[in-house]
Amino acid sequence: MKKISAIIIGVSSDLGLTLSQRWLKRGWKITGSYRKKYPQVRELERAGARLVYCDLCGIASLRRAAAKIKKLCRAWDVLVMAPASLNPVGPFIKVDFKDWENSLRLNFINQFFLIQRLLAFRNKNSSAGPCVLLFSGGGINDAPTNYSAYTVSKIAAVKMAELLDAEIKDVRFVTIGPGWVKTKIHRDTLAAGPGAGVNYQRTLEKFKTDDFTPMERLLDCCDWLVKQPKKIVSGRNFHVQHDLWGREKLIKKLTRDPHLLKLRKYGSI
Repeated sequence: MKKISAIIIGVSSDLGLTLSQRWLKRGWKITGSYRKKYPQVRELERAGARLVYCDLCGIASLRRAAAKIKKLCRAWDVLVMAPASLNPVGPFIKVDFKDWENSLRLNFINQFFLIQRLLAFRNKNSSAGPCVLLFSGGGINDAPTNYSAYTVSKIAAVKMAELLDAEIKDVRFVTIGPGWVKTKIHRDTLAAGPGAGVNYQRTLEKFKTDDFTPMERLLDCCDWLVKQPKKIVSGRNFHVQHDLWGREKLIKKLTRDPHLLKLRKYGSI
């Protein structure tokens, strides 16, 4: 049986690292990128992962990384985009606009630059079709304050998944809302202090009570999604904690309603 081949952009993130570790143990071929070569990243290389450096904030670095990944992985089955940053944290009117623009590039624009280049050498013989996994965040159903660049980027990624699902018939594009997972990303909020608004105290409380979505549950959700057919998951945004993924009840609902778990305006006045 052919080994599943996955590309994970951002293996130095907590999510990218743990997902790489899980899939390597299952015998998957892992190719990926890192920004910082932590000891855990070196361990991934020793375990067989083929990794290249990539700074998602630099277009030249993106081009080099895409070219190197193409040489290392000629036909991928799963592509995961794991990098993310909450910065700049603060009211829109006060943050440095260049930082705001750079956040959009890191969290959205440059990720899709890579996706566009990597789509060219997807495994077109995959039975279920290649799968691209992206991660959404808060702000889909409300208006969190002081995280506008991050929130706009994640909402844009959700819509792009739906657009690409419609355009590219042999690929599944899925976004996942992980909820509050205990990762390095929360350092941005803690560093901002009261400038983060109500989320600062909320984040402190999460760490105090250790009230987080278990990483294992997020990984299980990823595993379930990459196995599902295009009609069920592609172009949709799944929330790890709130949606009944893995349940036949949800599959039936998704089959009946093509608008479910997508960005929509319901009703009119």
